[in-house]
Amino acid sequence: MPSIDLGNSRGGERDFIQSIERGFAVLHAFDEKDPTPTLAEVATKTGLSRPAVRRILLTLQRLGYVTALGTRWSLTPRVLSIGQHYSSSHALVDAALPKLVEIADHTNESASLGVLDGPDVVYAARIPVRRIMSINVSVGTRVPAYATSMGRALLAWAPRETVDTVIAQTRFDRLTSSTLGGAEELHTALAEVRNLGYALVSAELEEGLISLSAPIFDTNATVVGVLACSTSTGRHTIESFRDHAAKCVVSCAEQLSSDLGYRPQRD
Repeated sequence: MPSIDLGNSRGGERDFIQSIERGFAVLHAFDEKDPTPTLAEVATKTGLSRPAVRRILLTLQRLGYVTALGTRWSLTPRVLSIGQHYSSSHALVDAALPKLVEIADHTNESASLGVLDGPDVVYAARIPVRRIMSINVSVGTRVPAYATSMGRALLAWAPRETVDTVIAQTRFDRLTSSTLGGAEELHTALAEVRNLGYALVSAELEEGLISLSAPIFDTNATVVGVLACSTSTGRHTIESFRDHAAKCVVSCAEQLSSDLGYRPQRD
């Protein structure tokens, strides 16, 4: 069964409720590749027995989160309420939206807010542009931190133990011919990000995709998210996109950090 990383929130084993872990494992079995799995397919994905999966699915059905489609199962729109509650209860999302609009208007490119969750970055908010892009992302989409500008901007100023944990959980798959290949290369890339003040990544997550991200700090000088802007190699070179977007993205991230109470130390 796939493990769900609970980070520091997981207490002792006595406080760990395995049935909840199994319930979330079943929910995670519904994805883009298989949005309507059978009971047997869910059991295979999660490593749980078919009777256990059946009980969990029936419970989720009774709660309104899944529905039966013959022998197959599907999520219901009610699962969106979980993400909605997250957005409504986190000031970061509300505070970031005007900055995302500003970035999208200035660059005429898609703008996103990303947060770190284990070895992945999760899109917490997004302002798309009306243009066909090869990468299909929406709020809740997860991408690997190591191969994205958002992930590198989040990790560049993160505590060393956070970076070490992400590296330990990362497989460093070669997603494209340009994807960096391991922990040493990632550390080098993070040092460059700190030097620049932002992360710029081209064709590492997907061929033809360029993205630029800047960190958001809270009042404790902790990185709580990133603002990002993305384009395609058909519209920009790396250099032209840097000239086009970097100043705006960094400025918006700095303004948002200030709104959250961050005051940078001056030399």
